[in-house]
Amino acid sequence: MHVLVIGLGHMGGPMAANLVAAGHDVSGFDLGADQCSTAAATGVAVVDAVEAAAGAADVVLTSLPGPTQVGSVGEQLFASMAPDAVWVDTSTSDLDRAESLRGPAREAGVHLVDATVSGGPEGSAAGTLSVFVGGDDEPVARCMPLFDAIGERIHHLGPHGAGYVAKIAQVTLCYTQTVCLVEALMLGVKGGVEPARMLEMIRHSAGGSYVADNYGPEIVAGTYDPTFPLSHAAKDMRLAMEMAGHVGAELPFMAAVAEAYAAAESTFGAEAPHLLAARLTEIANDLTLHEERR
Repeated sequence: MHVLVIGLGHMGGPMAANLVAAGHDVSGFDLGADQCSTAAATGVAVVDAVEAAAGAADVVLTSLPGPTQVGSVGEQLFASMAPDAVWVDTSTSDLDRAESLRGPAREAGVHLVDATVSGGPEGSAAGTLSVFVGGDDEPVARCMPLFDAIGERIHHLGPHGAGYVAKIAQVTLCYTQTVCLVEALMLGVKGGVEPARMLEMIRHSAGGSYVADNYGPEIVAGTYDPTFPLSHAAKDMRLAMEMAGHVGAELPFMAAVAEAYAAAESTFGAEAPHLLAARLTEIANDLTLHEERR
């Protein structure tokens, strides 16, 4: 298939490279020169404009920061894509944006498939992502070779929008667990247990999790994982609360976590490492979990 990938960052770039490795004809677009250079080195044919490349593509795959960017790109795509082509959006977006795209897509004859992904940049590079898919059966089946090239677990969950819902629902648990992990560590350390030993106990107990295994060491080391910005985490939680309102779900604990990430973004800045949210608990308790700073 001829695929245009729009967004060649930490997630989109490795996905494009894996599509090339799987034998697809892949072009790519990004506003960042470094991202374009990296993608070109993997065999992606970098283009300097979306319109012509979108018109020639069987599938356009987008990997964008959020709903605003998805809507902006959508205007260009509906004016450019060939009838019966498929737009696969892997971005973390929302139901309002999904609904706003359906009318213009129908008028343009473009099939919409949301295929949100989980697994981080490392999963994107390895081609082992989990892919949460929403869309009609025929275009989804047409895109399965692409999903197989970027992911290990492909879940077709329902009509267009289902993938967006699944991604937001599952990713909130990651942030919620992060907040709870920090509080559990704080309770143990305030009670006299060393941070590293407290974390090791948690990792090998009923409280063990991906978050404890991967984020716990970053928190205890005071490095806070600079590979993912705080703004993205806060944005995901905002989307979760908007989605809760959309579907009528009462989620008070999730709302508290969303407030915590919003406060962290306001305190430390949008580009700060996402695990700096832990600093709010440290500051409130006048104690840092990083042993060398204690």
